Amino acid sequence: MLHDRIERAHYWPLPDHAGESSTTRRTGIEIEFSGLGVGDTATLIQRLWGGTIRPLNTRACVVEGGRHGDVQVELDISLQKAWLEDLATQALGDLVPVEIITSPLGQDQLAALTDLARALEEAGGMGTQARLGFGFGVHLNPEVPTGGAENLVMIIRAYALLEDWLRNSAPLDPARRALPFVNPWPAALVDALADQARWSVPDLARLYAMLAPARGYGLDLLPVFEHLCPEALTEVPQSQLKGGRPTFHYRLAESRFGDPGWSLAYEWNRWVLVERVAADAALLAQLASGWQAHRDRFMPRRQNWIDFCEDVLSRWSDLTRS
Repeated sequence: MLHDRIERAHYWPLPDHAGESSTTRRTGIEIEFSGLGVGDTATLIQRLWGGTIRPLNTRACVVEGGRHGDVQVELDISLQKAWLEDLATQALGDLVPVEIITSPLGQDQLAALTDLARALEEAGGMGTQARLGFGFGVHLNPEVPTGGAENLVMIIRAYALLEDWLRNSAPLDPARRALPFVNPWPAALVDALADQARWSVPDLARLYAMLAPARGYGLDLLPVFEHLCPEALTEVPQSQLKGGRPTFHYRLAESRFGDPGWSLAYEWNRWVLVERVAADAALLAQLASGWQAHRDRFMPRRQNWIDFCEDVLSRWSDLTRS
């Protein structure tokens, strides 16, 4: 499979889009795992990257002023009431992950994540596959490219057309699939994105708000739409709007500490593949046309579409260049 050729050790650079350089685009990373407490995790980060640990409350702290910016460490649970969070943490134990939230990192800083992941594994950090019921993710928050709506829309279209292929090539753990955090985009949204190449950002935001008005998708676009055009999100429940920012929120990546075939670089490079497809207008048009033909069949099968993507992409020589 083409995914077997994705680099595991090195982080590919983001491609340029329509002549606009991606060199300065930064990415915040969120990593969930179990097996270590908040304090031990913060101490490990301090040892690797420097900084000063400042407690925020009984469930969170921040490592300030390190080589790679501030890093927050917290128990990933939010029940609004502190006593409920304490009770749930005691009852659920390791099922409540610790989450690391980095500052936005430059692309030349991403390699530091490999050392962090290795240190977490050696200290006992566990990923999704370690125990039944774990469902831990890695969230990538790359800044959207400059250059206006066209670049943004092309990346969104590329993800829509590749999502089934991405999910099939690296299947999610059953526990994570069962949780309402990484749902696939509705087929109606993919249809609209395949049928129409040019969108204004407000029009696309309104469509997204109508068809996918929640955060729990493999690619969550609510933060970027809330940043760019909050007035277009009136159909979205307020509970799903956590604040706008000029980034994608890619949630499909999985935390698999301890799996020898997995790495943070691999998850990053899968996102880079999406952007490389988006940067090739002819390839993106071919995929959009193929999706339309697929959906016009009497009984379209998901596997047929996945096979089509694999065939088209495997013949595209630029896809896995390092």
